[in-house]
Amino acid sequence: MRYHIALSYASNLELIAQNAEAGKCPMNAMWDISKLLKAKVHLPIADSSSPLDLIGSKIIGKPQHWALARSLSNQLQSDDVIFCVGEDVGFPIARLCGAKVAPPKIAVFVHNINQLQGRLALKLLNVQDWVDLFVTISPVQADFLRKSLRLSHKRVCQVVEAPPTDISFFTPGPASPKKLRPMIGSRDLQKRDYQTLADATQDLNVDVKICAFSPDAKGLKQALPKVMANHMSCCFYDWRELVQFYRDCDIVVITVIENNLPASLNTLFEAMACRRPVIITRSSGIIANLIGAGIVTGVNSGDSVGLKQAIAKLLNDPQKAFEQAQQGYELVLNQFNHHKYTQALVRKLTSTFGMIDNSKLVFHTRTNLYV
Repeated sequence: MRYHIALSYASNLELIAQNAEAGKCPMNAMWDISKLLKAKVHLPIADSSSPLDLIGSKIIGKPQHWALARSLSNQLQSDDVIFCVGEDVGFPIARLCGAKVAPPKIAVFVHNINQLQGRLALKLLNVQDWVDLFVTISPVQADFLRKSLRLSHKRVCQVVEAPPTDISFFTPGPASPKKLRPMIGSRDLQKRDYQTLADATQDLNVDVKICAFSPDAKGLKQALPKVMANHMSCCFYDWRELVQFYRDCDIVVITVIENNLPASLNTLFEAMACRRPVIITRSSGIIANLIGAGIVTGVNSGDSVGLKQAIAKLLNDPQKAFEQAQQGYELVLNQFNHHKYTQALVRKLTSTFGMIDNSKLVFHTRTNLYV
């Protein structure tokens, strides 16, 4: 059985792995998975010129995803397995490769399939006829696929519950000596509600810092208050600066607009890996489980009063904050991290589609990754 991985984005996984070894960034899970499966990695084809690719991109994905799908339809056979990292590239591949006389086995990791574009793509492309395995980290996405498409549990799998957090990169450490007062931190712009955070902290003796991480002007406009308060700031950080950002936080606060997307999970698990206490907007799935276990503090969406009380409670009780942070740290170390994610995904693929000639699929350390 020959394995392949289709990426949604142009990325040099080998260079990322080298930078990760040097401590410049976290490891990319797809690099480890490609090595374990001896998989060939396929990137979107940037120089797409076919009108059909443009038409397909009106449904889902980009023209370069459809160009890659056309190219793979001439290469992949029945003894090939292709794992697609998102529906943007996976659905074009399923549509163009699945209808072959001897199609490859196709697995697609879905992220946001129950929204309008995803629903439309499912209806127009009928990819459920060609995709052998849907994988997700979201119970909402898994339930939607099972119920709306009447798919069995064998074809829809929530193989992991959390993103691949690199615990060799995101680690606890001392705060910067330049801190003058308690710091509340938050990362990212997707589906964020920073107005509620601004309202909750306006009377507290704290600094609020937001890591935008990528210069997304549209995201900034939607997520941030129209007028930034004096105690708030928003900056862009590189990977190593992001780790220090977490270490400087007295509390990481994740205020999310009500939705079914796992928009907050990266920030949540990175903060826990850095052993920081977390306050987060209530949601379903693993977030609800962590709140119920007392590992993170939950607040209602848009509740600035409740958020202010939760922040004050942790700031005024350092022992409670430390205990909560320690529980989250141990959970990431033992259960929700890069290595567990990679092993679970590889096991699911090989148990579904067949093994490869790589009998020892065991992780050890970053410097001695495989045995």
